[in-house]
Amino acid sequence: MKHAYLILAHHEFGLLQTLIDCLDDARNDIYVHIDRKVKMLPDLHTEEAGLTVLKNRIDIRWADYSMVEAEFALFEAARQNGPYDYYHLLSGVDLPIKSQDFIHRFFEEHQGKEFIAFTNTTTTPEIIRKVRRWHLFPHDFRNKSKLKRILRAAFIRIQERLGIERNRSIDFKKGSQWLSVTDSMVNYFLQHQCWARKVFTHTFCSDEIVFQTLCWQSPMREALYNTSDDGLGCMRTIGWKGAQLMDWSAPDFDELAESFALFARKFNTTDMCFIQKIVALSDSQ
Repeated sequence: MKHAYLILAHHEFGLLQTLIDCLDDARNDIYVHIDRKVKMLPDLHTEEAGLTVLKNRIDIRWADYSMVEAEFALFEAARQNGPYDYYHLLSGVDLPIKSQDFIHRFFEEHQGKEFIAFTNTTTTPEIIRKVRRWHLFPHDFRNKSKLKRILRAAFIRIQERLGIERNRSIDFKKGSQWLSVTDSMVNYFLQHQCWARKVFTHTFCSDEIVFQTLCWQSPMREALYNTSDDGLGCMRTIGWKGAQLMDWSAPDFDELAESFALFARKFNTTDMCFIQKIVALSDSQ
């Protein structure tokens, strides 16, 4: 089997190279999108895997559709060189916690299954607020301008009071953006890229909703691996502590070593001894 690893990165480039080293296998090709705001690109390298750093980079903004645009760019770049049996979307601060032999064997055993996390399969107030309301200044959600914050909040409240909802006919779904999918699923995503841009522009955190929604309305919905457990659904373990996303650290090693998951997010380089233990873990299983 041939796999494509698609990586979104914007910092921690030493850790990014460590991730690439873990994926450096002749059965893999690696595609990296580095945020356009980064001025000095890192010197990344592989020995066995193909490596492509996208030249056309997108200025990714938190909670904005630009994140999805970068994901589409990765899917498109990989599929031009494909097809691949599986496409894995990762962050540049993720690491595998299983070996490449283990990962390839797992996907051979489950060939044709789609690994996408679902945390909401019904329409909730959160989904309505995020993608059925119009959001002002979507490229600037973290702007500290008091005026923009006031206008944005006021516009949402007006829509709520007037019962204004867009895209009422769409059955939106939600989950983690990190996934592992087949070529058929990627092809379906790319065929609906224009639809996604139209539907999700001026929404909030659409990266958690776009691909779940597309998958749910596709024939590949029947091939989903698991829809009742979001971690099992995408074979990833993510460091949520309550409602806050935290970095994995040394006290978490046993939990990671015993995890069902293939990949974990997220890490940092403050404790390189811990990172080397994770790398050794991914070599040994």
